[in-house]
Amino acid sequence: MPELDLDRLRELRAREPDAIAAAAAARRRRPLLRGDGRLLLIAADHPARGVLGVGSRAMAMADRGELLRRLVTALERPGVDGVLGTPDVIDDLLLLGVLDDKVVIGSMNRGGLQGARFEIDDRFTGYDAATIATMGFEGGKMLCRIDLDDHATPATLAACAEAVSSLAARGLLAMVEPFLSRRVHGQLRNDLSADAVVRAVAIASGLGASSARTWLKLPVVDDMERVMAATTLPTLLLGGDPTTAPEQTYARWDKALALPGVRGLVVGRALLYPPDDDVAAAVDVAAALTHPEADDGGRLDAAHG
Repeated sequence: MPELDLDRLRELRAREPDAIAAAAAARRRRPLLRGDGRLLLIAADHPARGVLGVGSRAMAMADRGELLRRLVTALERPGVDGVLGTPDVIDDLLLLGVLDDKVVIGSMNRGGLQGARFEIDDRFTGYDAATIATMGFEGGKMLCRIDLDDHATPATLAACAEAVSSLAARGLLAMVEPFLSRRVHGQLRNDLSADAVVRAVAIASGLGASSARTWLKLPVVDDMERVMAATTLPTLLLGGDPTTAPEQTYARWDKALALPGVRGLVVGRALLYPPDDDVAAAVDVAAALTHPEADDGGRLDAAHG
């Protein structure tokens, strides 16, 4: 892991808060898509929704310095195109100077706190479209969970639609992460059956006044071919909380990445907190899967055990 000057980071935050906007203005930007038209983004917006666990490690993401070290390690690996995060994380990365030539996607709604009775009410508590544009970022991401039995769902749908419209009006990418969700023994659970994901895709695709800049962020599920047949929108695959051996996860990603419309991966915990804590190795496998033409073969072989 890299050694980061966290003391300096804290001093800058306390004494020079305008340094964040200055760093954003000075950031060297890149096109959203390069030669192969694919993206590998590292997700780091979990803590703002109270999600700190990774697998059996309940507080894995609680140490901000450790999270930043893992993020910097990931962002420095070849083939990593950018990051998705909340303002607190993105601001830290800007001050650390690691976002040049990276795609930056701002996470917009983190109000549906994990485990809360109001979890489906995903209020927009993070970035808004105006700030994403002012900061020079490439787009915004929103979680859109749909519980047909919860009266808070229409407000979430309306807020997501407004965000899609606002981003599109500014020429910015709108990344929508839709799920059909329901309460199971009091806990909100996402339905990962193919039928449910297809239905969520259909609903999410119609949000907003324009779909011209809408991308989807979808889980890898069984019968993924049918899921991708449900949309023409560019799609990135999410990693989620790893529950299987890494080799099995990589194999599922590899198969899904070959489907029409799939443009890459957005992965957080599975790469930042792999079982062996070798962040660089895990990221290299994901990069090889996402950008196979740029790989020398070794990392891709590793993905298949």
